[in-house]
Amino acid sequence: MTIPTDYQKELDAIRAAFGYDFLALAMMESAEQQYVIRWKYAAGNQNDRFRRIVLRSGKGIAGIVFKTGKPLYIPSVQEYIGAPSLFNYPIIRSENLKSLGAVPLWNEARVAGVLLAGFRQEGQMTPELMEELSHTAARGIGELDGREVSSL
Repeated sequence: MTIPTDYQKELDAIRAAFGYDFLALAMMESAEQQYVIRWKYAAGNQNDRFRRIVLRSGKGIAGIVFKTGKPLYIPSVQEYIGAPSLFNYPIIRSENLKSLGAVPLWNEARVAGVLLAGFRQEGQMTPELMEELSHTAARGIGELDGREVSSL
C-alpha cells in the first residue's frame, strides 16, 4: 500500500526554503473529451481563486510551460507582459504577482505538471532562483519523478 503524496506539505517546505511569496502546482486533469490544466495546490496564496482557473495547453503560464516543456522566466510582469495582456494570465492577476518563474514537472519523460514560484515585487525572481526552481523540479515532487528523459 502506498502512502498518498502530501503535495501541500511539499510546497510549504519549498516555499519556506527559498523565500518565495507564492508557490503553486498545476496538473493536467481530464475534462469531457479534453484535458485541462488546473492549479491544484498553492502556498502563500492570498485567496482561493487559483482553484477556479482552468487553462488549455498553450494558454496562461501553466499552459505555455505545459505545452513547450520549457521554463518560463518573467523578472518583471510589467515589462514582459504589460497591463493590457494580464487577462491572459489569471494566476498573475489573482495573486498580484510581479516577478515569477515556472518550470515543467516531468514524470516518466512527459510533462505532468507545472511548478510556479512568484513574488509580489518586481525583480525578485532571479536567474539563481530560477535555477533552484529547476533543480527542485528535477528532483521530483511527490509522485512526479522529475525525469525528463526516459532511462530505458
